[in-house]
Amino acid sequence: MSFSTSESSECKAVDIVIDEIEFVVKCSGGNVLHIPFDWFPRLLHATHEERGDWMLIDDGRGIHWEQVDEDISVAGLVAGRGSGESETSFASWLAARERVEA
Repeated sequence: MSFSTSESSECKAVDIVIDEIEFVVKCSGGNVLHIPFDWFPRLLHATHEERGDWMLIDDGRGIHWEQVDEDISVAGLVAGRGSGESETSFASWLAARERVEA
C-alpha cells in the first residue's frame, strides 16, 4: 500500500478507482491510498464486475462490496490492515461461490 498524505485528521473516502491489481481510495483532503487486492482474498477472487460494484458507507468511513459481502474500513486501510477474515471463513465462502458458479 502507498499513502500520499495531506493535512487531514481523518481519511474519508470520496471515490474508488478499480484496476486489475489494486483499488485506489481517494479521500477528502487529498489523501490517496493504493490497496492491492491480495490484502482482501474475496476481492482478489472477485470478477472485475464484482469489484466495480462498491458503495461508500458511514459517510465515507467504509467501503462495501455487495456481491462479495466485503466491508472495509478506511481507517483500517490507513493503518495498513488487510482482511481479518479467518482461513476457515474464507474457504467456506470460496466453496459456496464455486458451487454457485458450477
